[in-house]
Parts: sequence; structure tokens; C-alpha cells
Amino acid sequence: MKTTIQLSDHFTYNKLLRFTFPSIVMMVFTSVYGVVDGFFVSNFAGKTAFASVNLIFPFIMILAGMGFMIGTGGTALVSLVLGTGDREKANRYFSMLIGFTLLLGIALSAVGLLFIRPVAVLLGATPEMLPDCVLYGRIVISFTVTFMLQNVFQSFLIAAEKPKLGLAVTVGAGVTNMILDALFVGVCRWGVAGAAIATGVSQCVGGLLPLFYFLGPNSSLLRLTRARLEWKPLLQACANGSSELMSNISSSVVSMIYNFQLLKYIGENGVSAYGVLMYVQFIFIAIYIGYSIGAAPVVSFHYGAGNHGELKNMLGKSVTLISGASIVLTAAAFLFAAPLSNIFVGYDAELFALTCHAFRLFAFSFLLAGFNIFASSFFTALNNGAISAAISFIRTLVFQNTSVLVLPLLFGVDGIWWAITVAEVFACLLSAVFLFAKRGKYHYM
Repeated sequence: MKTTIQLSDHFTYNKLLRFTFPSIVMMVFTSVYGVVDGFFVSNFAGKTAFASVNLIFPFIMILAGMGFMIGTGGTALVSLVLGTGDREKANRYFSMLIGFTLLLGIALSAVGLLFIRPVAVLLGATPEMLPDCVLYGRIVISFTVTFMLQNVFQSFLIAAEKPKLGLAVTVGAGVTNMILDALFVGVCRWGVAGAAIATGVSQCVGGLLPLFYFLGPNSSLLRLTRARLEWKPLLQACANGSSELMSNISSSVVSMIYNFQLLKYIGENGVSAYGVLMYVQFIFIAIYIGYSIGAAPVVSFHYGAGNHGELKNMLGKSVTLISGASIVLTAAAFLFAAPLSNIFVGYDAELFALTCHAFRLFAFSFLLAGFNIFASSFFTALNNGAISAAISFIRTLVFQNTSVLVLPLLFGVDGIWWAITVAEVFACLLSAVFLFAKRGKYHYM
């Protein structure tokens, strides 16, 4: 009986879940970094430090988002080349993209360290919050190279048919983060500095271990070799992955706008409450992203091989699985609003009540978010970065920003909490239109 799942296989529901499960868990553990930092900072350093971390975190994610761009766009390109049977070219492209990640990470670290203070001020940091914003940001940004490598290898390990190895590395990094957070923040009481150091060290685990694996002889489809910069495939990979970069940047911008609005309408408590929502969203959305990342190389492979039947199979089964998960996650978010809020802000009755109320309104966004995330990823896998980027850009930067700016004028503070759900409804309609419009070109329907 064959136990190894290959990209060329026909995927049943069981096989699809088995193949994507490691990437789902991998993304959940990746999202745990920020969540664990938030838990320890909130409970051991206080709500001002907690709000400071939440305020500066979107800027950090914009820098790290370059790794998602290279990883998703590069994986789609390399998987497509593997589908044509040219393994030597696939390894050459893979090696070039990893080298480019290293160079870009160094440059972004320098930029982030230089501008962290003015960015914190621009984001609205109060005099009490500014020192913690700058301290946390400078430490985490110093590890941008390894954070980007971790994001890149999460995708490439799946294309290399080693999703379980990717899972093991990410779990190891996540456990490292948890242990060091407990030690540095809970025991040593180093505050935001301890949380930042814990995050940085864990990212070294997640970024460097796969690098060493691919540098040596291995049993995967990919290996790092000598390669030179080739502009055409590099630009193709970056353009194709631009949707993930745009999604990351747009989500960060949305978070910044949310924080602006919440500081205006509620104050520091609003930023803290939104931080709790974001931590839970990180984990729930990670399930959708993990599935999409896991399924994407399969879609790219069969598109490269011209297997239209398998494209139809992947789209149909994926929509069914994501729809079921969306119902479960929405119900869970609504039912567990109180206990989840209590974990982070149970020490403050007023903040706890605000967070629970916001949580129950925010929960409905999970009904449609999964479909929109998969639709964007599906077009990335088909090497159509333009449509993928359009879905991500309009969903986040247009629909979400417009909603969070306009709805509070009509419904007050509750309009802020409803904003993302309204945006997901419009994004779902947009995603469906693109899928229907391109069915003739790609033959997935």
C-alpha cells in the first residue's frame, strides 16, 4: 500500500486532508508566535505594553510579507516546472529564490531598524506606548531574514513533497517560542523585550533548519545548488506571489486603520480588545491559509501537466471542505468569545466586557473569509498573479478599509466590529465572479 502522497496523484477527500494537514498545523503554529507573545505581555507586562505590541506588529508583518510573496509565487513557479518534468530547472529557480530572500531580508532589516521610531509615532503611539513599540519592533525586525526564510520554506517544503518535515520544523519553532516566552516574560519579567527575543530565536529555528536541510543531500524533489540571478523567472515569481504580499500589506494597513479608529472612539482599551480579536483571527485564518498553501502545489502541478480533470476535482473538493470549516469556526468563535477573551484580558472587567461584545460581532467574518483566501490562492497556483492580487487587494485594502472608515459613522463603535464581515461579503461576490469568468481558460469547471 502506497503511503507517500505525490503531487501527481488523484486526490480524494481523505488524501487531500492528509496532504494539507501538515501545512494547516504549520500555519497555526506560525500564528502562535504573536498569540503567545500577546498572552504573556498582556498578563505579565500589562495592557499598555499589550497595546504597544499590537500597534507596531502590523509594520513588522509588512516587512515579513516579502517572504510570503517569494514563497507562494516561487512555489507555484517551481511546482509548474516540476509538472513539466524539468527537475534541473526547478532546482535552479528554487536556489535563486532562496538567495534573493537572504539579500532582500538584510535590506529590509536595515530599513525597518532605521524607521521604527517615526513609524510608531505615525501609527499613533502615545508617549506611554512609544518606548515599548520601538523596543519590541527593533528586536523582532533584527530577525527579519530568518522570519522571511521561514515563510518561504513553509511553501517550498510542500512542493518538495516534505510537508511533514515542514510541520516538524514549525512545531519546533512554535514550542521554542512558547518556552522562551514563559522564561523571558513570565519568569525573568523582561516584558516586551523578552517576548521579542523569544520570537526572534524561534524564527531562527523555523528559518535555518530547512536551509541546512536543502543545502545537503536529501530525499525531496528540491535541493539548493549554485544559481545565478535570472530576472524573468524572479519577476514572474514575485508578480505571481504579489497577491500574498498585497494581502499581507493590506491586512497590516487595515489593522493600522482599525487602531486609528479605535483610539479615536474608545482609546487604549479599544486597541487591546482588537488585539485579542487579531490573535484569534491569526489562528482561525491560519487554517484557511494552511489549507490553501498545502493545496496550491497540487493545483500548479496539474495545471502544468494539463490535467483539467484534476483541476476540477481540486476546486470542487476544496470549496466543500472550506465551507464546512467556515461553519465550524464561526460557531466556535461565537460560543467561545468569553473564555478566549478571558485568557488575554480577564484581569480587567471593563476591557473583558468590551472584548466579548466585539468578539461576537467579529465572529461572522469567518463564514466567508476562507472562500476568499482560497480563491486568491487558487489563481496564484494557476500562475495568474494579476487576478489573485486583485482579489487580495480589493478584499482588504478597498472593502475592509472602506468599511472600517464608513460604518462607524453610521453605527458607532459596533460599525468597527462589523466592518470586516461586510467586507468579506463583497469580496465573496468578487471571488465568485472571477472564478466564473475564467472557467473557460483554465477548465476547472
